[in-house]
Amino acid sequence: MALKVELKPGEKMILGDCVITNDDQRTRLYIQGNVPILREKDILTPETADTPARKVYLAVQMMYLDKDPKVHHETYFRLIKELMLAAPSMMPLVEKVNNRILTGSLYKALKEAKALIAYEGELIGNASRSTSLRQDSPGDG
Repeated sequence: MALKVELKPGEKMILGDCVITNDDQRTRLYIQGNVPILREKDILTPETADTPARKVYLAVQMMYLDKDPKVHHETYFRLIKELMLAAPSMMPLVEKVNNRILTGSLYKALKEAKALIAYEGELIGNASRSTSLRQDSPGDG
């Protein structure tokens, strides 16, 4: 059974080690075979990987796209170590990503890594609200 991918005008996707850019009209592709595929909305670049969780996602993305995912393991585990030092509460989410990597389910590991990014956003949002509340509260003056 083929995978059906619909691309919006100008949308990009990665197919294996190729970047495909759609023309100026909606396109439907049917892809058969075992090759990594990522839509533009799921792709991070080194420039857009600007938080610890996004850097972890990028490392998992590189594993998913590479013919030899193990070349990215050292980077991934270094980033995970840094992430765990900064936010130990992420451990359950990290374990899910690790388990997917260990079983070779790299696309599913990417999905789990998206949960890391979402949780990181919650932590940053909570920290920002907390800081804002402290700044807005009257002092002991």
